[in-house]
Amino acid sequence: MWALALIGLAVLTGSAQAGSPRSGASACYVTGGGALEICRSENEAEGVYAVPPPCRFVHDVQILRLKDTGPPGPLQVIYRAEPPRQSGRRSEDSCPADLRATDPASGGAVRIGRQIETLATILPPTDPRFWSEGLKGAGPARAEQPRRRSRASRQARREARRAAREAGQQDKMTFRAQAPVPEDDLSGNAMMVAGRDWAGDPYYAILATATEPSGEGRRRVLVQARTYDFQSLDLRVGADPGTEWRPFGAPSEEKGRRRGRGQPAAVKPAPVLDDAGKPIVGNCAAPGFEARGLTGSISVVDRVYHYFYTDVLPADCDAPRARRRMALYLRTSRDPLAERTWSAPVTLIESLPAETEIRVAKARGMDRWAVAYSCSRPVTVSGGPVADICLHYTADLSPGSVTALTLYAEPIAAGHSAAYLGLRSGGDALGRFTRDGFGWMTDRYGNLDAPTIYPDKGGFLTWLDRRAPRSDGSDASSLYGRPVYWATWTVRPRAAQP
Repeated sequence: MWALALIGLAVLTGSAQAGSPRSGASACYVTGGGALEICRSENEAEGVYAVPPPCRFVHDVQILRLKDTGPPGPLQVIYRAEPPRQSGRRSEDSCPADLRATDPASGGAVRIGRQIETLATILPPTDPRFWSEGLKGAGPARAEQPRRRSRASRQARREARRAAREAGQQDKMTFRAQAPVPEDDLSGNAMMVAGRDWAGDPYYAILATATEPSGEGRRRVLVQARTYDFQSLDLRVGADPGTEWRPFGAPSEEKGRRRGRGQPAAVKPAPVLDDAGKPIVGNCAAPGFEARGLTGSISVVDRVYHYFYTDVLPADCDAPRARRRMALYLRTSRDPLAERTWSAPVTLIESLPAETEIRVAKARGMDRWAVAYSCSRPVTVSGGPVADICLHYTADLSPGSVTALTLYAEPIAAGHSAAYLGLRSGGDALGRFTRDGFGWMTDRYGNLDAPTIYPDKGGFLTWLDRRAPRSDGSDASSLYGRPVYWATWTVRPRAAQP
């Protein structure tokens, strides 16, 4: 199994890294309203989490600790991955060498697998539990062959090459390095959280972002599934009136769709509705892979579900991609598995840099929010500006404490922050990194947790590096075959410092 083969690769972590801006036993910065400091020493735990084969990719990993330690526990991992291949169960080694994710209509899959506590730093064997081809119908999505691309795909490639040329002419302090080709998983991320188990609800809720055609482009939309055993899944689908749960793979009214051998029938998921009956969709439609919005995390505090996510500001929908400012939004719910349950969005932070990704969860052992976000190190530090992941803690659990945070230094569009973790792992031979599609480990309520081997750590996060060497040594794709890494951090009261 390719996941288990990664044990021997862990010693290679950090083999390609930029010069560390921090020296000494540890480096710390102040957060939590001045009451806390986050520290990462030069020997802080990091490692290789996954090196997928050339036909697979991994991003937005969430590791979930279940209530029971026996099967299906103690841990479950959920992440976004490549769509299942229509040709059936072919060998992972038989895929085209230059397989790429270049078709915006292909969608992606949600993969789930049981994780053993002692191997929490290694991706376990997983299976695709459900997948979608936009909202044209959930079911097998075609992995596009490199020599038969659609007109939209070719246009997307031309636009990305033009954007890359323009980016190369801009200041080198660009917030985030762009992929060299228009290649991505359009479907965004997936989030898992326990249902109202205090009321006897046995289900776990899975909320995932998909895309739907909208005008000349595509738009993000939130869809939903549920499971109690992490093997079978129900999808929320449209009904008259409202919506209903239908087992994934059950017969559909949609006729004529071809399926790969052993794959479920097509089922069209319904958008998740807010308490006013409106679908939860992204603010903007965009061409190709440019659709953004709804990527985030869910955390349960005092039996209230908090869905934090980023989206493009409506005023910037028509702006160039690199200038589309984003905002952090919050929706709440008392029951994520009920229909029409999410509140209208509340804007917490505006004018974030383009492409910003944020995860928010209740901090481990504290009544504070932990806010992780994409960033780059300041220009003034050694090796900067380098892509990193930044982290802040709030003063309390009020939404206003998130708004009070200062995430980026001026100019905000550059995405620089002194609150960076100083991650070392990954990168190419030139010391270039990406920290894409990051996620972390939580308890069943979406609140921060860590493997038992790291009882004193503030948390455990993972990220995809599109520049680190592929598993087959080639440079064919910036997504397929690229490794995922993990790291921990330490947070402590400032008074504890000698």
